[in-house]
Amino acid sequence: MKHPILLLVLCVTGALAQAAKVELDPSHWGHPEGENCVSCHAKASPGLAEQWRESAHQRAGVNCLDCHQADSADVDAITHEGQVIATIVSPKDCGRCHQQEFEEQAGSVHAEAHAIISERVPALAHNLTGAAMQAAGCDQCHGSRVKVRGDGSLDPTTWPNSGIGRINPDGSKGSCSSCHGRHAFSKAQAREPDACVRCHSGPDSPDKEVFEASKHGMIYKANREAMNLDADTWIAGQDYKAAPTCVTCHMGGAGKIPSTHDVGLRNAWSLNTPVSARQYLVVLESGEKLELPADQKPPKRGSELTKADGGTGKVKMVVGPDRRRQIMSMVCLECHGKTFTASFMDQFDAVVQLYNGKFGEPAAAIMKGLYEQGLLTPLPFDEPLEFIYWELWHDEGARARHGAAMMSPNHAWWEGMYLVGRNFYSRFLPEARAVAGGAAAELVDSVLARSDHHRWQSSPDAANPILGWSPPPRLEPDTSELEESADPSGQSPRAGAEAQAVAPMTEAVPVSPASEGRGDD
Repeated sequence: MKHPILLLVLCVTGALAQAAKVELDPSHWGHPEGENCVSCHAKASPGLAEQWRESAHQRAGVNCLDCHQADSADVDAITHEGQVIATIVSPKDCGRCHQQEFEEQAGSVHAEAHAIISERVPALAHNLTGAAMQAAGCDQCHGSRVKVRGDGSLDPTTWPNSGIGRINPDGSKGSCSSCHGRHAFSKAQAREPDACVRCHSGPDSPDKEVFEASKHGMIYKANREAMNLDADTWIAGQDYKAAPTCVTCHMGGAGKIPSTHDVGLRNAWSLNTPVSARQYLVVLESGEKLELPADQKPPKRGSELTKADGGTGKVKMVVGPDRRRQIMSMVCLECHGKTFTASFMDQFDAVVQLYNGKFGEPAAAIMKGLYEQGLLTPLPFDEPLEFIYWELWHDEGARARHGAAMMSPNHAWWEGMYLVGRNFYSRFLPEARAVAGGAAAELVDSVLARSDHHRWQSSPDAANPILGWSPPPRLEPDTSELEESADPSGQSPRAGAEAQAVAPMTEAVPVSPASEGRGDD
Protein backbone atom coordinates (compact mmCIF):
# COMPACT_ATOMS: atom_id res chain seq x y z
CA MET A 1 0.00 0.00 0.00
CA LYS A 2 1.24 3.45 -0.75
CA HIS A 3 0.08 6.64 0.91
CA PRO A 4 -1.32 9.42 -1.31
CA ILE A 5 1.12 11.96 0.13
CA LEU A 6 4.07 9.75 -0.60
CA LEU A 7 2.64 9.19 -4.02
CA LEU A 8 2.72 12.89 -4.79
CA VAL A 9 6.30 13.29 -3.68
CA LEU A 10 7.42 10.27 -5.61
CA CYS A 11 5.67 11.52 -8.71
CA VAL A 12 7.96 14.52 -8.81
CA THR A 13 11.19 12.98 -7.65
CA GLY A 14 10.83 10.07 -10.00
CA ALA A 15 11.66 7.53 -7.32
CA LEU A 16 8.81 5.21 -8.27
CA ALA A 17 8.63 3.67 -11.70
CA GLN A 18 4.98 2.62 -11.65
CA ALA A 19 2.06 1.85 -9.41
CA ALA A 20 2.52 -0.93 -6.95
CA LYS A 21 0.64 -4.03 -8.03
CA VAL A 22 -2.43 -4.62 -5.95
CA GLU A 23 -1.75 -7.13 -3.23
CA LEU A 24 -4.67 -9.53 -2.80
CA ASP A 25 -4.94 -11.87 0.13
CA PRO A 26 -6.81 -15.09 -0.74
CA SER A 27 -7.96 -15.32 2.87
CA HIS A 28 -10.52 -12.61 2.01
CA TRP A 29 -12.48 -14.63 -0.51
CA GLY A 30 -13.79 -18.00 -1.51
CA HIS A 31 -16.74 -18.16 0.91
CA PRO A 32 -18.11 -21.73 0.64
CA GLU A 33 -21.74 -20.57 0.66
CA GLY A 34 -21.14 -18.39 -2.35
CA GLU A 35 -21.73 -21.29 -4.72
CA ASN A 36 -25.35 -21.39 -3.55
CA CYS A 37 -25.75 -17.75 -4.55
CA VAL A 38 -24.44 -18.50 -8.03
CA SER A 39 -26.69 -21.52 -8.37
CA CYS A 40 -29.86 -19.52 -7.63
CA HIS A 41 -28.94 -16.37 -9.50
CA ALA A 42 -28.02 -18.33 -12.60
CA LYS A 43 -31.78 -18.99 -12.81
CA ALA A 44 -33.22 -15.84 -11.24
CA SER A 45 -30.94 -13.30 -12.90
CA PRO A 46 -28.85 -15.14 -15.49
CA GLY A 47 -27.42 -11.97 -17.02
CA LEU A 48 -25.97 -10.96 -13.68
CA ALA A 49 -24.53 -14.42 -13.10
CA GLU A 50 -23.03 -14.53 -16.58
CA GLN A 51 -21.31 -11.18 -16.10
CA TRP A 52 -19.67 -12.60 -13.00
CA ARG A 53 -18.71 -15.84 -14.76
CA GLU A 54 -16.75 -13.82 -17.33
CA SER A 55 -15.07 -11.59 -14.77
CA ALA A 56 -11.62 -11.53 -13.24
CA HIS A 57 -13.32 -12.07 -9.90
CA GLN A 58 -14.63 -15.43 -11.02
CA ARG A 59 -11.21 -16.45 -12.33
CA ALA A 60 -9.71 -15.52 -8.96
CA GLY A 61 -12.39 -17.46 -7.09
CA VAL A 62 -14.21 -14.44 -5.67
CA ASN A 63 -17.95 -15.17 -5.40
CA CYS A 64 -21.14 -13.27 -4.57
CA LEU A 65 -20.93 -13.72 -0.83
CA ASP A 66 -17.34 -12.54 -0.65
CA CYS A 67 -18.53 -9.07 -1.69
CA HIS A 68 -22.07 -8.95 -0.27
CA GLN A 69 -21.57 -10.56 3.11
CA ALA A 70 -22.39 -8.20 5.97
CA ASP A 71 -22.34 -8.03 9.74
CA SER A 72 -25.73 -8.28 11.41
CA ALA A 73 -24.97 -4.94 13.10
CA ASP A 74 -24.65 -3.15 9.76
CA VAL A 75 -27.47 -0.69 9.25
CA ASP A 76 -28.33 -2.14 5.84
CA ALA A 77 -27.86 -5.81 6.76
CA ILE A 78 -30.65 -8.17 5.75
CA THR A 79 -31.08 -11.92 5.96
CA HIS A 80 -31.37 -13.50 2.52
CA GLU A 81 -31.61 -17.26 2.01
CA GLY A 82 -30.03 -17.82 5.41
CA GLN A 83 -27.11 -15.44 4.84
CA VAL A 84 -26.57 -11.95 6.30
CA ILE A 85 -25.85 -9.72 3.35
CA ALA A 86 -26.02 -6.10 2.24
CA THR A 87 -27.38 -5.13 -1.16
CA ILE A 88 -24.85 -2.34 -1.57
CA VAL A 89 -21.22 -3.27 -2.04
CA SER A 90 -19.51 -0.06 -0.96
CA PRO A 91 -15.93 1.08 -1.62
CA LYS A 92 -15.24 0.08 1.96
CA ASP A 93 -16.29 -3.46 1.07
CA CYS A 94 -14.10 -3.44 -2.05
CA GLY A 95 -11.27 -2.15 0.13
CA ARG A 96 -11.14 -5.46 1.95
CA CYS A 97 -9.04 -6.59 -1.00
CA HIS A 98 -8.36 -3.40 -2.97
CA GLN A 99 -7.12 -1.29 -0.10
CA GLN A 100 -4.85 0.97 -2.14
CA GLU A 101 -7.61 1.88 -4.59
CA PHE A 102 -10.06 2.42 -1.73
CA GLU A 103 -7.76 4.88 0.03
CA GLU A 104 -7.00 6.82 -3.14
CA GLN A 105 -10.65 7.00 -4.12
CA ALA A 106 -11.73 8.00 -0.60
CA GLY A 107 -9.61 11.14 -0.76
CA SER A 108 -10.55 12.15 -4.29
CA VAL A 109 -12.85 14.82 -5.65
CA HIS A 110 -15.03 11.97 -6.95
CA ALA A 111 -15.75 10.90 -3.37
CA GLU A 112 -16.91 14.46 -2.58
CA ALA A 113 -19.18 14.74 -5.63
CA HIS A 114 -22.35 14.52 -3.56
CA ALA A 115 -21.13 16.80 -0.79
CA ILE A 116 -20.05 19.48 -3.27
CA ILE A 117 -23.55 20.04 -4.61
CA SER A 118 -25.77 18.91 -1.74
CA GLU A 119 -26.55 22.50 -0.69
CA ARG A 120 -26.95 23.75 -4.24
CA VAL A 121 -29.05 21.10 -5.94
CA PRO A 122 -32.45 22.03 -4.45
CA ALA A 123 -32.40 25.42 -6.18
CA LEU A 124 -32.25 23.70 -9.56
CA ALA A 125 -33.69 20.21 -9.27
CA HIS A 126 -36.43 21.04 -6.77
CA ASN A 127 -37.45 24.63 -7.45
CA LEU A 128 -37.31 24.52 -11.24
CA THR A 129 -38.62 20.97 -11.58
CA GLY A 130 -39.20 18.62 -8.64
CA ALA A 131 -37.51 16.28 -6.19
CA ALA A 132 -38.03 13.27 -8.44
CA MET A 133 -35.69 14.87 -10.96
CA GLN A 134 -32.85 14.86 -8.47
CA ALA A 135 -33.02 11.07 -8.13
CA ALA A 136 -33.14 10.50 -11.89
CA GLY A 137 -30.68 13.22 -12.81
CA CYS A 138 -28.23 14.85 -10.41
CA ASP A 139 -27.92 11.88 -8.06
CA GLN A 140 -27.12 9.41 -10.81
CA CYS A 141 -23.80 11.16 -11.38
CA HIS A 142 -23.06 12.91 -8.09
CA GLY A 143 -24.48 10.12 -5.96
CA SER A 144 -27.34 9.91 -3.50
CA ARG A 145 -27.33 9.67 0.25
CA VAL A 146 -28.71 6.14 0.41
CA LYS A 147 -31.33 5.80 3.16
CA VAL A 148 -32.26 2.56 4.88
CA ARG A 149 -35.86 2.00 5.94
CA GLY A 150 -36.87 0.41 9.23
CA ASP A 151 -37.07 -3.08 7.78
CA GLY A 152 -33.53 -2.86 6.42
CA SER A 153 -34.65 -2.28 2.85
CA LEU A 154 -33.24 0.62 0.85
CA ASP A 155 -35.36 3.72 0.30
CA PRO A 156 -36.37 3.68 -3.39
CA THR A 157 -36.09 7.46 -3.58
CA THR A 158 -32.35 7.09 -2.98
CA TRP A 159 -31.66 3.69 -4.51
CA PRO A 160 -30.70 2.27 -7.03
CA ASN A 161 -27.81 4.62 -7.48
CA SER A 162 -24.21 4.30 -8.64
CA GLY A 163 -23.21 7.95 -8.44
CA ILE A 164 -19.51 8.56 -8.01
CA GLY A 165 -19.96 10.39 -4.68
CA ARG A 166 -22.72 8.23 -3.24
CA ILE A 167 -23.01 8.29 0.56
CA ASN A 168 -23.32 4.63 1.53
CA PRO A 169 -25.12 3.28 4.59
CA ASP A 170 -21.74 2.33 6.08
CA GLY A 171 -20.59 5.95 5.84
CA SER A 172 -18.14 5.41 2.98
CA LYS A 173 -18.32 7.65 -0.08
CA GLY A 174 -18.48 6.64 -3.70
CA SER A 175 -19.29 3.70 -5.92
CA CYS A 176 -16.66 1.56 -7.61
CA SER A 177 -19.34 0.20 -9.93
CA SER A 178 -19.84 3.71 -11.31
CA CYS A 179 -16.78 3.14 -13.51
CA HIS A 180 -16.25 -0.62 -13.38
CA GLY A 181 -19.83 -1.73 -13.77
CA ARG A 182 -21.31 -4.48 -11.67
CA HIS A 183 -20.87 -7.50 -11.89
CA ALA A 184 -18.12 -7.79 -14.46
CA PHE A 185 -15.86 -5.19 -12.79
CA SER A 186 -13.87 -4.85 -15.99
CA LYS A 187 -10.61 -2.91 -16.04
CA ALA A 188 -10.96 -2.43 -19.77
CA GLN A 189 -14.41 -0.90 -19.33
CA ALA A 190 -13.08 1.63 -16.83
CA ARG A 191 -10.22 2.57 -19.16
CA GLU A 192 -12.61 3.38 -22.01
CA PRO A 193 -13.61 7.05 -22.36
CA ASP A 194 -17.23 5.84 -22.30
CA ALA A 195 -16.79 4.98 -18.62
CA CYS A 196 -16.47 8.70 -17.91
CA VAL A 197 -18.90 10.22 -20.39
CA ARG A 198 -22.04 9.03 -18.65
CA CYS A 199 -21.48 12.00 -16.37
CA HIS A 200 -18.78 14.04 -18.08
CA SER A 201 -20.96 15.24 -20.93
CA GLY A 202 -23.40 18.05 -21.41
CA PRO A 203 -23.32 21.71 -20.46
CA ASP A 204 -21.16 21.92 -17.37
CA SER A 205 -18.73 19.08 -18.01
CA PRO A 206 -18.61 18.64 -21.78
CA ASP A 207 -15.66 16.28 -21.76
CA LYS A 208 -17.25 13.64 -24.00
CA GLU A 209 -17.84 16.12 -26.77
CA VAL A 210 -14.50 17.83 -26.25
CA PHE A 211 -12.50 14.59 -26.26
CA GLU A 212 -14.24 13.22 -29.36
CA ALA A 213 -13.59 16.47 -31.24
CA SER A 214 -9.96 16.65 -30.17
CA LYS A 215 -6.97 15.16 -31.95
CA HIS A 216 -6.60 12.76 -29.02
CA GLY A 217 -10.17 11.51 -29.51
CA MET A 218 -9.74 11.14 -33.24
CA ILE A 219 -6.57 9.09 -32.80
CA TYR A 220 -8.18 6.94 -30.11
CA LYS A 221 -11.14 6.14 -32.35
CA ALA A 222 -8.84 5.09 -35.17
CA ASN A 223 -6.55 3.02 -32.95
CA ARG A 224 -8.78 1.60 -30.25
CA GLU A 225 -7.72 -1.98 -31.02
CA ALA A 226 -4.12 -1.06 -30.28
CA MET A 227 -4.90 0.31 -26.81
CA ASN A 228 -4.29 -2.93 -24.89
CA LEU A 229 -7.24 -2.11 -22.63
CA ASP A 230 -7.25 -5.52 -20.93
CA ALA A 231 -3.63 -5.41 -19.82
CA ASP A 232 -2.78 -6.06 -16.17
CA THR A 233 -0.78 -2.85 -16.04
CA TRP A 234 -1.64 0.12 -18.23
CA ILE A 235 1.27 2.51 -18.38
CA ALA A 236 1.37 5.03 -21.20
CA GLY A 237 4.37 4.53 -23.44
CA GLN A 238 4.92 1.03 -22.09
CA ASP A 239 1.64 -0.91 -22.36
CA TYR A 240 0.12 1.31 -25.02
CA LYS A 241 1.08 4.33 -27.08
CA ALA A 242 -1.60 4.78 -29.73
CA ALA A 243 -3.64 7.48 -27.96
CA PRO A 244 -4.61 8.78 -24.54
CA THR A 245 -7.98 8.42 -22.82
CA CYS A 246 -9.45 10.27 -19.84
CA VAL A 247 -7.76 7.72 -17.58
CA THR A 248 -4.38 8.29 -19.20
CA CYS A 249 -4.21 11.95 -18.30
CA HIS A 250 -6.08 12.03 -15.00
CA MET A 251 -5.38 8.66 -13.40
CA GLY A 252 -3.03 6.53 -15.45
CA GLY A 253 0.57 5.57 -14.93
CA ALA A 254 3.08 7.20 -17.27
CA GLY A 255 6.85 6.89 -17.07
CA LYS A 256 7.81 7.61 -13.46
CA ILE A 257 4.28 8.65 -12.51
CA PRO A 258 2.25 5.97 -10.73
CA SER A 259 -1.40 5.40 -11.48
CA THR A 260 -3.97 6.61 -8.98
CA HIS A 261 -7.69 6.47 -8.29
CA ASP A 262 -7.53 10.07 -7.02
CA VAL A 263 -8.85 11.54 -10.23
CA GLY A 264 -8.36 15.24 -9.46
CA LEU A 265 -4.79 15.01 -8.25
CA ARG A 266 -3.25 16.54 -11.39
CA ASN A 267 -5.66 19.45 -11.96
CA ALA A 268 -4.02 22.82 -11.40
CA TRP A 269 -7.11 24.91 -12.28
CA SER A 270 -10.75 24.86 -11.25
CA LEU A 271 -12.74 24.95 -14.49
CA ASN A 272 -16.36 24.62 -13.31
CA THR A 273 -16.62 27.77 -11.22
CA PRO A 274 -17.75 31.33 -12.09
CA VAL A 275 -14.10 32.42 -11.99
CA SER A 276 -11.31 29.87 -12.40
CA ALA A 277 -8.60 29.68 -9.77
CA ARG A 278 -5.30 27.89 -9.57
CA GLN A 279 -5.58 25.54 -6.64
CA TYR A 280 -3.60 24.18 -3.77
CA LEU A 281 -4.22 20.56 -2.93
CA VAL A 282 -4.51 20.26 0.83
CA VAL A 283 -3.98 16.76 2.18
CA LEU A 284 -5.53 16.17 5.58
CA GLU A 285 -4.26 13.80 8.23
CA SER A 286 -7.29 11.59 7.56
CA GLY A 287 -6.16 11.15 3.95
CA GLU A 288 -9.02 13.29 2.65
CA LYS A 289 -8.21 16.27 0.47
CA LEU A 290 -9.38 19.82 -0.10
CA GLU A 291 -8.71 22.33 -2.84
CA LEU A 292 -8.13 25.99 -2.00
CA PRO A 293 -7.52 28.97 -4.30
CA ALA A 294 -3.83 29.64 -4.78
CA ASP A 295 -4.27 33.39 -4.21
CA GLN A 296 -4.97 32.61 -0.56
CA LYS A 297 -2.23 32.05 1.96
CA PRO A 298 -1.58 28.30 2.20
CA PRO A 299 -2.78 26.75 5.46
CA LYS A 300 -0.19 25.74 8.02
CA ARG A 301 0.47 22.14 8.86
CA GLY A 302 -1.70 21.07 11.78
CA SER A 303 -4.30 23.81 11.25
CA GLU A 304 -7.96 22.83 11.00
CA LEU A 305 -10.03 23.30 7.86
CA THR A 306 -13.70 22.76 7.07
CA LYS A 307 -14.27 19.98 4.55
CA ALA A 308 -16.81 19.84 1.75
CA ASP A 309 -19.14 17.72 3.88
CA GLY A 310 -19.04 20.24 6.76
CA GLY A 311 -16.66 18.25 8.95
CA THR A 312 -13.19 19.39 9.96
CA GLY A 313 -9.75 17.97 9.33
CA LYS A 314 -6.13 18.79 10.20
CA VAL A 315 -3.71 19.79 7.46
CA LYS A 316 -0.89 17.36 6.84
CA MET A 317 0.50 18.63 3.55
CA VAL A 318 -0.09 21.31 0.92
CA VAL A 319 0.75 20.74 -2.74
CA GLY A 320 0.95 23.84 -4.91
CA PRO A 321 -0.61 24.21 -8.36
CA ASP A 322 2.80 24.29 -10.04
CA ARG A 323 3.58 20.82 -8.77
CA ARG A 324 0.18 19.56 -9.88
CA ARG A 325 0.84 21.01 -13.33
CA GLN A 326 4.26 19.39 -13.35
CA ILE A 327 2.75 15.98 -12.75
CA MET A 328 0.17 16.41 -15.54
CA SER A 329 2.88 17.63 -17.89
CA MET A 330 4.94 14.53 -17.21
CA VAL A 331 2.07 12.49 -18.66
CA CYS A 332 2.16 14.61 -21.81
CA LEU A 333 5.89 14.07 -22.13
CA GLU A 334 5.34 10.39 -22.85
CA CYS A 335 4.22 11.40 -26.35
CA HIS A 336 5.21 15.08 -26.74
CA GLY A 337 8.35 17.16 -26.41
CA LYS A 338 9.06 19.61 -23.59
CA THR A 339 8.59 22.71 -25.70
CA PHE A 340 5.35 21.42 -27.21
CA THR A 341 3.99 20.55 -23.77
CA ALA A 342 5.04 23.81 -22.14
CA SER A 343 3.65 25.90 -24.99
CA PHE A 344 0.34 24.05 -24.92
CA MET A 345 0.04 24.65 -21.20
CA ASP A 346 0.79 28.35 -21.77
CA GLN A 347 -2.00 28.54 -24.37
CA PHE A 348 -4.43 26.82 -22.01
CA ASP A 349 -3.52 29.16 -19.16
CA ALA A 350 -3.97 32.18 -21.43
CA VAL A 351 -7.53 31.13 -22.35
CA VAL A 352 -8.48 30.66 -18.70
CA GLN A 353 -6.99 34.01 -17.77
CA LEU A 354 -8.80 35.67 -20.69
CA TYR A 355 -12.10 34.18 -19.57
CA ASN A 356 -11.48 35.31 -16.00
CA GLY A 357 -10.40 38.85 -16.80
CA LYS A 358 -12.83 39.67 -19.58
CA PHE A 359 -15.99 37.83 -18.52
CA GLY A 360 -15.85 35.84 -15.29
CA GLU A 361 -14.59 38.50 -12.91
CA PRO A 362 -16.63 41.43 -14.31
CA ALA A 363 -19.84 39.38 -14.39
CA ALA A 364 -19.30 38.20 -10.83
CA ALA A 365 -18.62 41.76 -9.67
CA ILE A 366 -21.77 43.06 -11.37
CA MET A 367 -23.91 40.32 -9.83
CA LYS A 368 -22.39 40.99 -6.40
CA GLY A 369 -23.20 44.68 -6.67
CA LEU A 370 -26.80 44.00 -7.71
CA TYR A 371 -27.31 41.60 -4.80
CA GLU A 372 -25.73 43.98 -2.31
CA GLN A 373 -27.95 46.84 -3.48
CA GLY A 374 -31.06 44.71 -3.14
CA LEU A 375 -31.75 44.93 -6.87
CA LEU A 376 -31.75 41.15 -7.12
CA THR A 377 -33.38 38.91 -4.55
CA PRO A 378 -31.16 36.33 -2.82
CA LEU A 379 -33.49 33.57 -4.05
CA PRO A 380 -31.75 31.86 -7.00
CA PHE A 381 -33.37 31.61 -10.42
CA ASP A 382 -36.37 33.81 -9.71
CA GLU A 383 -35.09 36.52 -12.06
CA PRO A 384 -34.03 36.31 -15.73
CA LEU A 385 -30.57 37.74 -15.12
CA GLU A 386 -29.70 34.80 -12.87
CA PHE A 387 -30.35 32.31 -15.69
CA ILE A 388 -28.24 34.38 -18.05
CA TYR A 389 -25.38 34.56 -15.56
CA TRP A 390 -25.65 30.83 -14.75
CA GLU A 391 -25.39 29.82 -18.40
CA LEU A 392 -22.54 32.29 -18.96
CA TRP A 393 -20.11 30.52 -16.62
CA HIS A 394 -21.71 27.12 -15.98
CA ASP A 395 -22.41 26.17 -19.59
CA GLU A 396 -20.61 28.32 -22.12
CA GLY A 397 -17.71 29.29 -19.90
CA ALA A 398 -17.12 25.68 -18.91
CA ARG A 399 -17.08 24.59 -22.55
CA ALA A 400 -14.51 27.25 -23.44
CA ARG A 401 -12.19 26.29 -20.62
CA HIS A 402 -12.56 22.54 -21.08
CA GLY A 403 -12.08 22.95 -24.82
CA ALA A 404 -8.79 24.75 -24.27
CA ALA A 405 -7.69 22.18 -21.68
CA MET A 406 -8.32 19.22 -23.99
CA MET A 407 -7.32 20.65 -27.37
CA SER A 408 -10.70 20.98 -29.07
CA PRO A 409 -10.63 24.26 -31.01
CA ASN A 410 -14.35 24.04 -31.79
CA HIS A 411 -15.31 23.87 -28.13
CA ALA A 412 -12.76 26.46 -27.07
CA TRP A 413 -14.19 28.95 -29.56
CA TRP A 414 -17.54 28.30 -31.31
CA GLU A 415 -19.10 26.19 -28.57
CA GLY A 416 -17.35 28.12 -25.85
CA MET A 417 -15.83 31.57 -25.84
CA TYR A 418 -17.88 32.83 -28.79
CA LEU A 419 -21.08 32.01 -26.90
CA VAL A 420 -19.65 33.54 -23.74
CA GLY A 421 -18.99 36.77 -25.60
CA ARG A 422 -22.38 36.75 -27.31
CA ASN A 423 -24.17 36.12 -24.04
CA PHE A 424 -22.13 38.71 -22.14
CA TYR A 425 -22.63 41.59 -24.58
CA SER A 426 -26.08 40.85 -25.99
CA ARG A 427 -27.91 39.44 -22.96
CA PHE A 428 -26.06 39.78 -19.68
CA LEU A 429 -25.03 43.45 -19.87
CA PRO A 430 -28.37 44.77 -21.24
CA GLU A 431 -30.30 42.86 -18.59
CA ALA A 432 -27.90 43.92 -15.84
CA ARG A 433 -28.27 47.57 -16.86
CA ALA A 434 -32.05 47.19 -16.87
CA VAL A 435 -31.99 45.69 -13.38
CA ALA A 436 -29.59 48.37 -12.12
CA GLY A 437 -31.73 51.18 -13.57
CA GLY A 438 -30.35 54.55 -12.49
CA ALA A 439 -27.39 52.86 -10.81
CA ALA A 440 -26.17 51.23 -14.05
CA ALA A 441 -23.22 53.58 -14.40
CA GLU A 442 -22.04 52.67 -10.91
CA LEU A 443 -22.85 48.95 -10.84
CA VAL A 444 -22.23 47.95 -14.46
CA ASP A 445 -20.30 50.44 -16.55
CA SER A 446 -17.74 51.28 -13.88
CA VAL A 447 -16.90 47.58 -13.63
CA LEU A 448 -16.28 47.33 -17.37
CA ALA A 449 -14.13 50.46 -17.32
CA ARG A 450 -11.61 48.79 -15.00
CA SER A 451 -9.93 46.91 -17.85
CA ASP A 452 -9.14 47.38 -21.52
CA HIS A 453 -11.06 44.26 -22.54
CA HIS A 454 -14.23 46.17 -23.39
CA ARG A 455 -12.77 49.34 -24.94
CA TRP A 456 -13.56 48.05 -28.43
CA GLN A 457 -17.15 49.10 -27.81
CA SER A 458 -16.09 52.75 -27.61
CA SER A 459 -15.64 52.86 -31.41
CA PRO A 460 -19.16 52.29 -32.78
CA ASP A 461 -18.22 53.92 -36.11
CA ALA A 462 -15.44 51.45 -36.83
CA ALA A 463 -15.47 49.63 -40.16
CA ASN A 464 -17.71 46.56 -40.22
CA PRO A 465 -16.79 44.25 -43.10
CA ILE A 466 -17.61 41.03 -41.15
CA LEU A 467 -21.36 41.75 -41.15
CA GLY A 468 -21.38 43.03 -44.71
CA TRP A 469 -22.09 46.66 -43.93
CA SER A 470 -19.92 49.64 -43.20
CA PRO A 471 -20.82 53.26 -42.58
CA PRO A 472 -20.79 55.25 -45.88
CA PRO A 473 -17.76 57.52 -46.40
CA ARG A 474 -18.19 61.05 -45.16
CA LEU A 475 -19.11 63.50 -47.97
CA GLU A 476 -17.44 66.88 -48.42
CA PRO A 477 -19.79 69.84 -47.76
CA ASP A 478 -21.71 70.92 -50.91
CA THR A 479 -20.27 74.38 -51.76
CA SER A 480 -21.73 74.68 -55.26
CA GLU A 481 -24.17 77.44 -54.28
CA LEU A 482 -21.36 79.47 -52.72
CA GLU A 483 -19.23 78.94 -55.84
CA GLU A 484 -21.98 80.25 -58.10
CA SER A 485 -22.55 83.43 -56.09
CA ALA A 486 -19.12 84.31 -54.71
CA ASP A 487 -17.24 85.66 -57.85
CA PRO A 488 -18.87 88.35 -60.05
CA SER A 489 -16.36 87.53 -62.82
CA GLY A 490 -18.13 84.20 -63.28
CA GLN A 491 -15.29 82.09 -61.85
CA SER A 492 -16.19 80.09 -58.79
CA PRO A 493 -14.01 80.41 -55.65
CA ARG A 494 -13.15 76.68 -55.94
CA ALA A 495 -12.13 77.08 -59.55
CA GLY A 496 -10.02 80.03 -58.54
CA ALA A 497 -8.34 78.11 -55.81
CA GLU A 498 -7.64 75.20 -58.13
CA ALA A 499 -6.23 77.63 -60.64
CA GLN A 500 -3.92 79.01 -57.99
CA ALA A 501 -2.88 75.57 -56.99
CA VAL A 502 -2.14 74.53 -60.54
CA ALA A 503 -0.47 77.81 -61.53
CA PRO A 504 3.01 77.00 -60.15
CA MET A 505 3.04 73.76 -62.19
CA THR A 506 2.40 75.74 -65.40
CA GLU A 507 4.97 78.43 -64.77
CA ALA A 508 8.31 78.20 -66.53
CA VAL A 509 10.89 76.62 -64.25
CA PRO A 510 14.47 77.78 -64.69
CA VAL A 511 16.63 74.93 -65.82
CA SER A 512 20.29 74.94 -64.94
CA PRO A 513 22.77 73.93 -67.60
CA ALA A 514 23.95 71.04 -65.44
CA SER A 515 20.55 69.41 -65.21
CA GLU A 516 19.33 70.20 -68.65
CA GLY A 517 18.78 67.17 -70.75
CA ARG A 518 19.45 64.62 -67.87
CA GLY A 519 15.81 64.10 -67.05
CA ASP A 520 16.65 63.21 -63.47
CA ASP A 521 14.70 66.02 -61.81
